[in-house]
Amino acid sequence: MLLRVCRSLAEAARTGDPQFRRLLEDVMRAASGEAPRDEMTAAANLLVDTAAEVMPQRGGWLAVMAGALAERGADADGIPIVERLSGVAAGALAFADAWGGTPPPAAAGPSREIWERTVQLMGDRAKVSMQCWYALPQFARGALALLRYSPATRAAVADFDEGVDRAVVHCEALQGVQELRRVLDGEPLLVLHRPTRQGWTVTMRGVTDNFQLHTLLAGLLVGGSVQGHAPHPGWVAAFADGEADPSLPPVEGWWDLTDAHGEEVWNEGVPADIPLLGETRVLVLDPPSYARSWTAARRHPEVPGLLTLDAAYHPDDLVAWWPVLKPPVGPG
Repeated sequence: MLLRVCRSLAEAARTGDPQFRRLLEDVMRAASGEAPRDEMTAAANLLVDTAAEVMPQRGGWLAVMAGALAERGADADGIPIVERLSGVAAGALAFADAWGGTPPPAAAGPSREIWERTVQLMGDRAKVSMQCWYALPQFARGALALLRYSPATRAAVADFDEGVDRAVVHCEALQGVQELRRVLDGEPLLVLHRPTRQGWTVTMRGVTDNFQLHTLLAGLLVGGSVQGHAPHPGWVAAFADGEADPSLPPVEGWWDLTDAHGEEVWNEGVPADIPLLGETRVLVLDPPSYARSWTAARRHPEVPGLLTLDAAYHPDDLVAWWPVLKPPVGPG
């Protein structure tokens, strides 16, 4: 049932069928019911591919529906929608730039007056740019859901997109898209503990900020390889795949985080901010220069975080690294 109505909706989007709105409602009803995961996956991928091909006005609604199916468990490849979002953002920016001042709110929908002014301002470019402006929130919502629920999509898309980054001022959902594009799914990190000269290679998945990285590292290391007070299990759970528990006290930090060049790695930043040394992303753990605390909650609750320990190194294994690393620039 679900796949059949999605096929009808996709065809209507391609042909400009006036029944598109009715078919969209049919898909919404079908998506709210029970459907096998493989059918949801096939339907979501059909909608993703079609959204990337058709005019923005209808493609945006297909992107929203694909994202909704991903939320329900479809294994959707969201790459085409994230890539199409780039073009939609560029078109929306062209509309906003031509309009000047404060553009009409996209959520209010278009009107004849807006269309007539846009034609005066943009001529032949009016139709596509205006559609991009009003479709931007839908493409952003769809891309955000697909990035949240598809690690493969996060791993495959580029870290930055100039058009999307510029368009954030016009669409709040694009901030989440920006953040999730930078998540390093499946990327290794060399972690070096300066006081003991120990080291470890870990792989990051779904780690969306350095508060999360700091806490999950403590969960892996402290109380075992590294002396200190092991983190509360609730803190680790909240940054992994559990619910945030407001009754827990704030997390108390264990280290100053430093990169290979001696610069502070801010907890407020993201793992992608940690620079490479050659081909290796290196994080150095130094004794804390002041007390830090933060709330145990994931920035993107829909995205589970995971650090896996791939290798542990004896100090003798790392003698070549320490002369290369710069000392900390100074206390944070």
